[in-house]
Amino acid sequence: MKMKKVAIAMALAGMAVAGAAQAELSANIGAVSNYVWRGVTQTNDGAAIQGGIDYSHESGFYAGTWASNVNGGEEWDIYAGFSGEVSGFGYDVGVIDYMYPSANSDADFVEIYGSVSFSVLTAGINYTVASDTSDTAGGNETFIKGDTYYYVSASTDLGDGWGVGGTFGYYDFDDDGVAGTNTSYKHLQLDVTKSAGDFGDFTFSVSKADKESGDDKPIVFVSWSKSF
Repeated sequence: MKMKKVAIAMALAGMAVAGAAQAELSANIGAVSNYVWRGVTQTNDGAAIQGGIDYSHESGFYAGTWASNVNGGEEWDIYAGFSGEVSGFGYDVGVIDYMYPSANSDADFVEIYGSVSFSVLTAGINYTVASDTSDTAGGNETFIKGDTYYYVSASTDLGDGWGVGGTFGYYDFDDDGVAGTNTSYKHLQLDVTKSAGDFGDFTFSVSKADKESGDDKPIVFVSWSKSF
């Protein structure tokens, strides 16, 4: 994973020199009453403060970093990818490194991802290619990879700053029945958003996951975000 971080840093440096006038640097900050990721709370139903910095180039290349508090510590992500549009179809491919510096056990992992969008619809897949989480069943340590997350989402603008969207996802864990810590599950989330202009965007969300996720109660939460 260190090599990946070095590669992203080199790519950023190269793009900054070659096309600084055609690039954009932005920042974002947000707050949520409950940090819910793929249908599961990451803060034990507590609030979180989140934010990040993004670099984008007119070629479609982008990279950035994002952080949030989570239960027991913090999450720090680094990512890079390429997005664009062909004949009305949007696409986005990239890699993301999820890091948990204060975690009691090794929890870092890396995913590659890709998505395709058309009109109000988006479908995508994330695949775990490396992980610090290991399975020691049978006396042999095996670093877990191969977990796959599939999702489809839709969103539309209702006018006057209002919007509505929904996401259906399926998290397929490759280690089902082996490590005994994760079980594949489905989840659904509905969102209603309202833009407040210079004051940012507000979202009201309801999320529900299968009992296999570890917690199948509906989660209702609100969030605020603003980009600069």
